[in-house]
Amino acid sequence: MATNDDAGTATRALIFALLALACGHMLSTLLRTIPAVSLDLMAADFHIEPQALASLTSIYPFAFAAAQIPVGAAMDRFGVRPVSLSLLAGTVVGAMASGFATGAASFAAGQFMLGVATSGMLMCPMTLAAKQLSAARFGLWSGAILSIGNIGMLLSSSPLAFVVDAYGWRAGFWMSAAGGVAVALAVFALVPQQPAEHKDDSSPLSQMIEVLRLGLSRPLRGLIALALVSLATSLVLRGLWGGPWLMDVKGLSRVEAGNQLGAFTLAMIAGPLCIGMIDRRLGRRRALVAVTHMAGALLLALMALGAPHYAVSVLFGVSVMPPQYDLVLFVLIGLATSAQPLLFGMSRQLVDAQVAGKALAAVNLAFFLGAALMQSVTGAVAALAGLPAVLLFMAAMLAFGVLIFLTYTSPRS
Repeated sequence: MATNDDAGTATRALIFALLALACGHMLSTLLRTIPAVSLDLMAADFHIEPQALASLTSIYPFAFAAAQIPVGAAMDRFGVRPVSLSLLAGTVVGAMASGFATGAASFAAGQFMLGVATSGMLMCPMTLAAKQLSAARFGLWSGAILSIGNIGMLLSSSPLAFVVDAYGWRAGFWMSAAGGVAVALAVFALVPQQPAEHKDDSSPLSQMIEVLRLGLSRPLRGLIALALVSLATSLVLRGLWGGPWLMDVKGLSRVEAGNQLGAFTLAMIAGPLCIGMIDRRLGRRRALVAVTHMAGALLLALMALGAPHYAVSVLFGVSVMPPQYDLVLFVLIGLATSAQPLLFGMSRQLVDAQVAGKALAAVNLAFFLGAALMQSVTGAVAALAGLPAVLLFMAAMLAFGVLIFLTYTSPRS
């Protein structure tokens, strides 16, 4: 009887530890998407064009991508708890630096710190779960961790828009810094100290080279090509251009735009669960990934063509498609691009077991490196050709990624 009680206590302790660490991932998604509802105010404060600031914010995902493998190595060597606490301390400092920024250079420094500090916020709970749980329970918890993390994007929609309207854009970063302190205290109290595991004593540089070499190998080439544009499309739309599109092109208020981005986020939370059930029912993963991503590209193009004097608006005989049109498209895009996690499953099927971990790291790196590249390039596209061109560019890149994916994952390949 005592044994069952001990097991129940250990399970509860693990659940609380995972929840505390997942809140760190939630903080990461909140910080990543603050510019979506405050880009115009930040640009005015810094006396630069919004498009230039949009390109500048790509420092965050670049730093995020670059730090992933070193942070993963640190977790193997020092354990989840000390690495998580160190990252949370860096997040608090980076959020405060961003909140106190007085110009483009100081804001870029704060964004760089945040990118590095939040790079392991998803890996921390995933690593703890992988070490402590069975394969079946890990599948359940990995989905729960991702869903908890996406709550951060809900917080950065309507609630953040209200805060920005009432107290200014800096308040979003200061509140995030306070949240970082709260999460750090929870991690300190709830996450156990575990012995480090020296799984790979090679240098972070050699590990990075190995991951890049595997990612460029023929079996994974198609997956990596799609991963580079898949998460990038949803993150850059949700975290950067969605707000300016709704406010500048569709004339919505900041809070109204936040409400639509909140609906987009809910679709991104529900989507992976729906896609997972469809995947299990159909058993045709490659086709499902291709069809959903191509649908996402089409929906993005339809959104762009609803701008003033573009094809869809002209077809319906209106000057511009109403915001309700965009709301429906945002929800459908959120659902369509939720097939991203299936790329992880495909990568494990395409390589030998001994390099499965590095294959997952290669796909993960491609996700966030692609987001960084998309964010910086779309800033230039917006400056040259406007917001409809940004959406059309992302649609074209997503469709191109699908074509490369289909080419390299065909049975003949």
